[in-house]
Amino acid sequence: MQGCDHALFGVCLYAAARINESCTLLKGDVIGTRGVRPKLIIRAYNTKGGQDTREIQLHPKLNEYLSEYSQELKGRNPHLFPGRHGLGHIHKTSADRILREALRRVDLDEGGISTHSFRRTALTWMSNSGIPLRRIQSISGHRSLSALEHYLGITDQQKENAISMLNF
Repeated sequence: MQGCDHALFGVCLYAAARINESCTLLKGDVIGTRGVRPKLIIRAYNTKGGQDTREIQLHPKLNEYLSEYSQELKGRNPHLFPGRHGLGHIHKTSADRILREALRRVDLDEGGISTHSFRRTALTWMSNSGIPLRRIQSISGHRSLSALEHYLGITDQQKENAISMLNF
């Protein structure tokens, strides 16, 4: 993968963003990559529901990917991930094609992997790490906990951990 691809799919994973949210980011939506608290802004008009803007602190790895990628950015296009010939933004079907080509290069079965897998993985990892659902919801932008819970399976280990917390 190239720097652009790392940055694009890094946003999907480390910000739990939908592919369209990632594709439509503007350069100005990444704030302070060299600052103390760098963050990413996912604007309401780019979200699935089109209603809530989210601010997400950059994970150090995503910050690294974006910093490296920013050195590749050229031109006046305001989009973080420009489309073909530098016009508009990359389309989500192009991102899907890039992912499929990368999977073929490393000989991974494409069957259960999609651009949305990054988001599902991020949300599952947060849940498995014990992050409260409301906090995960504020990152993911899900309207309701029930919508978020469709992403998260409860494992036997999580149930066992919950029961073991009862110490009275």
